Amino acid sequence: MLNNSTEPELDGEGIPELDEGWWSAVLADEDAYQSVVHDNPPKVGNQPGLGNVDWDKVQACYDQDEVLELSVQGFNRGGLLVAGDGVQGFVPVSHLIDMPCEVDEEDRRRILTEYVGRSIQVKVIECEPSQERIVFSERAALAGEGRRKHLFTTLKEGSLVTGSVTNVTDFGVFVDLGGVEGLIHVSELSWGRVQHPADVVKVGQCIQVMVLQVSEETSRIALSLKQLQANPWATLMEAHKPGDVVQAQITSIMKFGAFARLEEGVEGLIHISSIPFPPGQKNIANIIQIGQPVQVRILHIDAERRRLGLGLVQVE
Repeated sequence: MLNNSTEPELDGEGIPELDEGWWSAVLADEDAYQSVVHDNPPKVGNQPGLGNVDWDKVQACYDQDEVLELSVQGFNRGGLLVAGDGVQGFVPVSHLIDMPCEVDEEDRRRILTEYVGRSIQVKVIECEPSQERIVFSERAALAGEGRRKHLFTTLKEGSLVTGSVTNVTDFGVFVDLGGVEGLIHVSELSWGRVQHPADVVKVGQCIQVMVLQVSEETSRIALSLKQLQANPWATLMEAHKPGDVVQAQITSIMKFGAFARLEEGVEGLIHISSIPFPPGQKNIANIIQIGQPVQVRILHIDAERRRLGLGLVQVE
């Protein structure tokens, strides 16, 4: 049984088709994350003393994938305010070279303060005149000019690429492909249930991924890690049938039951109603613990919806 993240439909070749509903779910997750972790980027038209924005110039810099050198004017918790001749905008902390992914508030403020007054090289990664929004990336500038357009031209759906993990959030993982970041949504990290993306990959890790979707118009690259692995759900029904008793390992405990992983890597739910409690006992944690090997009976298999129902037979 997978987590409740939106699962994309598969096309005839087994590659998910990502419609706007899938992206809406991802962006809704991202918006929720941003509202908690970062302050909203300020509108560039509301910054006194920095002059007017030359939107044609900014758009040209974005279209041509140019590297700009801008002065850091200030910061808030979410990132830096930068400005230059006719150009100003925001650099999120996740796009700063000197900002670690895991950092406490004191170090975050110290690092941001050290940026003020410096000139940094950045690229425009978002340009939205209607929202008075310009977003820059210091990390994207490391790849040099023209790299973004080259990547969007050469990346194809279904191709395998290698990148470096730059950020891990509740809703997925960002991977630098050499000047452009792609997103592995949490639903594309593993065929099994993922409690948190940090359990699967770490910041700085070099990984190979499959490209699911590329859109230069929306600057979106969707990636998958699980598509490089054999789908255990495809063969689960050949190996097992309802009534079989198999070995498993407890992976998490919930109020409504526990999840256990079979040897094939598939996780199923042991519902609380199928756990044989001693008289007067209803606390699951007193019966089983995470990591404990158990014997379970397969109650039902729904490979299409990737759901597996289990019953607890024996605790080892």
